[in-house]
Amino acid sequence: MVNVSTKKQAQSIDYHAIEAMESFNSFVKKKNTFLFSITAVFLILYILLPILAFQPVLQQKLFGNITGVWVYSAGLFIMTIVLCTVYVKKAASFDKAAAAVLEEYHEKGENK
Repeated sequence: MVNVSTKKQAQSIDYHAIEAMESFNSFVKKKNTFLFSITAVFLILYILLPILAFQPVLQQKLFGNITGVWVYSAGLFIMTIVLCTVYVKKAASFDKAAAAVLEEYHEKGENK
């Protein structure tokens, strides 16, 4: 039996060198800022529902017998879909930025 790993040599990547690159640190900072911001918005709006559900502001009838709680709850579903869509579109740019960082690493010849 032939060992497949002996036929293919794994390319050695110096992760410490990548971590030291300014473009990598900028990429990570942008990605983390986006992810923490979008997560904070989601959690704040989601956690407000049980807090505001029994407050007079959301107990008022808006359309017939539909109260503000129902509208707010429906808004949370819409918000979830919108945030997921925004993330999927933004993830494509994150993938391109990560590829650019790796390309810069390979161009510098730091992959020994």
